[in-house]
Amino acid sequence: QVQLVESGGGLVQAGGSLRLSCAASGRTFSSSNMGWFRQAPGKERDFVAGIRWSDGRTYAADSVKGRFTISRVNAKNTVYLQMNSLKPEDTGVYYCAALLGMDRDYVHEYEYAYWGQGTQVTVSS
Repeated sequence: QVQLVESGGGLVQAGGSLRLSCAASGRTFSSSNMGWFRQAPGKERDFVAGIRWSDGRTYAADSVKGRFTISRVNAKNTVYLQMNSLKPEDTGVYYCAALLGMDRDYVHEYEYAYWGQGTQVTVSS
């Protein structure tokens, strides 16, 4: 069982930066594949970035490549999402997610077993 709590959301102007944190509880964090998703108002929840458990390999959606960076510190049971050069279209509720499984890329919502409650990110123009 993994419990996830996000923090770090807020209101920022376009071009600004935010860092989201996701604190995980449970002994399986270090062997969990982690991901960030976001959901804009009236839209489906979309994949943003992910990180594998074994080698820390990261991957991201095309819309955020070069601007967002996912990272993890296993000793702190925490995964981060550094968001730079934010745009109004990045606005939404950001969710942290986890799964136990093979060491590969996971980009679909249904693949993740554990979810946080979400944190709001609003980017003003």
